[in-house]
Amino acid sequence: MPLVALNVLGGMAVLASYSLMFERDDASAILWGGVPEDLRALYSTNMWLAALGYFPFTGLLVFGADPARVRFFRGSGFGLLLVLYAAVMIGSAAWMPLTFAWADSGAFPFWLIRLDLAVVGIASLGLLGCVATVSPRPATWLHFLAFFGCVAFCFQTAVLDAAIWPAYYPTP
Repeated sequence: MPLVALNVLGGMAVLASYSLMFERDDASAILWGGVPEDLRALYSTNMWLAALGYFPFTGLLVFGADPARVRFFRGSGFGLLLVLYAAVMIGSAAWMPLTFAWADSGAFPFWLIRLDLAVVGIASLGLLGCVATVSPRPATWLHFLAFFGCVAFCFQTAVLDAAIWPAYYPTP
């Protein structure tokens, strides 16, 4: 059950990092950066869809994939999931502390934040590939739910977070 442990520990690390925003009066301004108001509604809605979508695709991969038999991309085994989930968890837990460090110092390299978000986005797309190519394939309804949950998660991490957010962030 290393994938369960990774999700539990990684999830706790992500939630702990997000608790930092409650310690700062300026958290909202720092975290939204320059994202326009009209895009914030899309972000807020999709954050919920991504969070809810995480459960069906993770449930499929954690409980529906036999580590000894499962294959992705016509060959890769269960170890690929550990790498991809670790990248998502570590990067997700690092984003907020990195962003606050940049805002506080002004000298902290913003490219590290971009790299962090890119790694999470790429790993998320890897998880989408795993869900799409999982073999043996689960029941159709479960696979459908997992796939579209993962699409919402990827839209958040690879598009909104890794591509759009840094483009609007005010950097010197």
